[in-house]
Amino acid sequence: MMLPKNAPGPAVAETTLSPELYTKVRRLHFKTRYLANDIFAGQYVSAFKGKGMEFAEVREYAPGDDVRDIDWNVTARFGSPFVKMYSQERELTVLLAVDCSASNLFGSKNRFKMEAIAQVAGLLSFVAIRTNDKVGALFFSKGVDRFIPPRKGAGHVWRLIKEIFTHQAADRGTNLAEALEYINRVVRRHCIVFVISDFLVPLPDKRLEMTLSLCAKKHDVTIIKVYDPRERELPDSGFFRLVDPETGQHIAADFSDRGLKARWRNLVGTQDAALSRLLAANRAGLVSISTDGPTVEPLAAYFRGREGRR
Repeated sequence: MMLPKNAPGPAVAETTLSPELYTKVRRLHFKTRYLANDIFAGQYVSAFKGKGMEFAEVREYAPGDDVRDIDWNVTARFGSPFVKMYSQERELTVLLAVDCSASNLFGSKNRFKMEAIAQVAGLLSFVAIRTNDKVGALFFSKGVDRFIPPRKGAGHVWRLIKEIFTHQAADRGTNLAEALEYINRVVRRHCIVFVISDFLVPLPDKRLEMTLSLCAKKHDVTIIKVYDPRERELPDSGFFRLVDPETGQHIAADFSDRGLKARWRNLVGTQDAALSRLLAANRAGLVSISTDGPTVEPLAAYFRGREGRR
């Protein structure tokens, strides 16, 4: 992977964690490591194949073997047929594009969206290194805040998880197109891109459509949308004063107004449909994870679905 001259440097000063934050990061570290079990890792391997095959060994021919795999030199030497065996070139590069915007500092149920994002990122990181893949991360808000080049090793995963909890976004807003443009510019070789975000962006968006199209042509792109149930279904009643965490805008709303609730459901449905069309047009995957739901099961189901489509 090559970086242009104007790319943010990978060097990051170590951050001293408070005892409370250290405990939180360590707990997530061990939890995601435990969840990245052999079964889940196997589903990941089946879903994301290597790009080629390499020679492994030869063995004696058995009925049913493809005659095109016969090694004629070895066959001539031993006087009986031998076939070549190949193994998949497994090592891949995984890049996690992590949304650190202020809208992810929200949660009405078991956890904040940012905590769910951290768990997803930690889980995917452990699965990647468990299968000998490299993993890196890009943290973005309204722009690209930090880029950590892909590497291997459990220590590297610890750094990624720690960075998620300690990273201070440069801006409260979100710009997915900016993050994808950075990936298009910086990441030279094919990689597995997971964009982990609440995806609270207005659609359609021409710039986002163009950058996603370019990214999906070069890389294998999956959007992991983390949401909170209250973002999809408003409370049954009550008068609330709301604050947009990204813009600071204040609004007042009466959630007992049935018309308001109907308009909200219509808006959510419209955005869902627009996102589905955008991803389908670019053959990009989608996983939806709720703050009050499991993390492993939606990802495992997605991996199994990819394997089935193959």
